[in-house]
Amino acid sequence: MAIEIERFKGDWDELVELVDLAFAAPWNEAQIESERRVWEPERSTVAVDDRQLVGHTGTFSFLMTVPGAQVPVAGVTLVGVRPTHRRRGVLRELMRAQLNDVYEAGNEPLAALTASEPAIYGRFGYGLASDHQAVVIRKQSRELRPVAGIDDVRIRYVDPREALPVTTALRNRLVPLQPGMFVHDDRWQEYATGPNVTNDPGGSKLRCVLAERDGDVTGYAHYQTRREEKGFIDVIRVHAADVASHAALWRYLLEPDLLSETRYGHLPSDDPLLELLLDPRAPSPITRDGLWVRPVDVRRALTARTYARDLDVVLAVTDGFLPWNAGRWHLAGGPEGATCEATTRAADLTIDVRELGAVYLGRPSLARLGAAGLVQEHTSGALAIVSEAFSASRLPWLDTGF
Repeated sequence: MAIEIERFKGDWDELVELVDLAFAAPWNEAQIESERRVWEPERSTVAVDDRQLVGHTGTFSFLMTVPGAQVPVAGVTLVGVRPTHRRRGVLRELMRAQLNDVYEAGNEPLAALTASEPAIYGRFGYGLASDHQAVVIRKQSRELRPVAGIDDVRIRYVDPREALPVTTALRNRLVPLQPGMFVHDDRWQEYATGPNVTNDPGGSKLRCVLAERDGDVTGYAHYQTRREEKGFIDVIRVHAADVASHAALWRYLLEPDLLSETRYGHLPSDDPLLELLLDPRAPSPITRDGLWVRPVDVRRALTARTYARDLDVVLAVTDGFLPWNAGRWHLAGGPEGATCEATTRAADLTIDVRELGAVYLGRPSLARLGAAGLVQEHTSGALAIVSEAFSASRLPWLDTGF
């Protein structure tokens, strides 16, 4: 019997059993419930073999920041294939069916995911669009440069659950400022403080501090403490509306009693902390991959964002997975918006959809990809112009994994 690709009609427990097998890392009951609350069953696609569920891919509905706009994005999640059915093309067909559904619905010009194995998704047209830094700052290297207004900021400990309406509102005000972040609704604010981020039995319960000035909340941090061989603070997230509040939160997080260091696995690659530490070697940053982005509809995706400078170019896009994207596209626009239409004009650049996804959120840089031979320039100077146009004032960053 052939393997069938179809919409999921089963129940959550059946899906959990597949995920348990596919990832070889069982969820506990609290994690299962946390994942169930954000799951969108009507957007699940499955592979079925003789009535047995053998593969799955799900989709979240996000409103995500891109340069100059907020755009509906299909968040790809819970991608897995039963071990007995690997290397039989099941994943490829699931990916194709999912992207076809997104394209035909016509609402989301982009798909995005985080990768458990980064080498997998490039063949489906996903490009690495954001990164972040894993840092470890030891107590003896914690000193910060002076920051105006830092002493006017009050740091106050609060219950993270009771503070959720305040912290979520502040975070969502910051979302439009950084590509790669998506709006938290009620489901996602619960998820971001749930057992999937605090599930280490060696850690404390989730803790929260607010930054306040003149009675207004200007920032917050979520973290845990751990008393292991050498105890440390494990930072989960830091958001602040201004530099003084950001610095005040980090001063608090870097000065723990009885703990030897502060760790953060998802520091933005352009975070002010990297410039504020007196010792530039202190964080010992290790770059990690973050969000992978794929244009589902090149025309609509290129029209959806703005550009850092005026441009008028023809991009010859190759796409071996979604044939409607392949061809020459006339992109014209700038800081106020853009248009993109199919054209027969000669191409200024040739670029694969994977590289287009990699630079879509403003991650540097198209010129670097060109230097690696991944973008071909046909018109002298076009690569430099398009590279500058695709840049953004902030590096993209995903603060909530999915």
